[in-house]
Amino acid sequence: MTGPVGLAGLASDRCLVMGVVNVTPDSFSDGGLFFEAGDAVAHGLQMLADGADLLDVGGESTRPGAARVDVTEELRRVLPVVRDLAGAGAVVSVDTMRSQVAEAAVAAGAWMVNDVSGGLADPQMAALVADTKVPYVAMHWRGHSADMDSRATYVDVVEEVRSELARRLDALEAAGVDLADVVVDPGLGFAKNADHNWALLRNLDRLASLGCPVLLAASRKRFLGHLLAGPGHELPPAAERDDASAAVSVLAAVAGAWCVRVHEVRASAHGVRVAARWTADAGAGS
Repeated sequence: MTGPVGLAGLASDRCLVMGVVNVTPDSFSDGGLFFEAGDAVAHGLQMLADGADLLDVGGESTRPGAARVDVTEELRRVLPVVRDLAGAGAVVSVDTMRSQVAEAAVAAGAWMVNDVSGGLADPQMAALVADTKVPYVAMHWRGHSADMDSRATYVDVVEEVRSELARRLDALEAAGVDLADVVVDPGLGFAKNADHNWALLRNLDRLASLGCPVLLAASRKRFLGHLLAGPGHELPPAAERDDASAAVSVLAAVAGAWCVRVHEVRASAHGVRVAARWTADAGAGS
């Protein structure tokens, strides 16, 4: 593992920006553009130049309906990219649900594990995180991408997501994970429809009351496409949702999010800095 020591080592007076590096042929946002390791590394380095604070490298698409890849292929995709980006000085997160991939990525230089299943997909993940002592993102999750839309049933989405995340935090702590290094993610779009996503965004304070920093990953997602298109119209392509994604980044920063995960970095990197200055004490510098 390379990078700062624990979450405290990456402390900032503003919301952080995580750049997405998809090493997949089938991501909903940029499938195939950065599938080759060299292209993915170059993309990550450009994101750093654009203002990313850390990079999230993933080798398995979690778009709705996506089939899983086997562990050997996931390792083949992510390890060279993690190794090269960490070697170039990037703070790297590995986006994986598998403890075997997480362990190999940490050995290759990853600083954080971003697990969209919150440890539910792999019973060994919590022990791996406890042993390696890496920062860990636990996302709210109700099942794999193949059928997650059928699980988007809630009475009170904010309270249910909060309580289900609380149970994951209890399980992680029982496994020996230091909760001081755990980030929670409400899992926008994962077993949630557009109304669920907006309700969660409006209530970030209730998620923050769990006592962990909050990561938001709204970038380019379908609910933004539906908003921009309007009722009955075709969704704009994923890359045409970047302005809306940056707007969410700014509002999330004002609401106290720890980090936003985005596909287009520059606008969000600028936006979170504006948000930090806007909300700073009036006596601060110019």
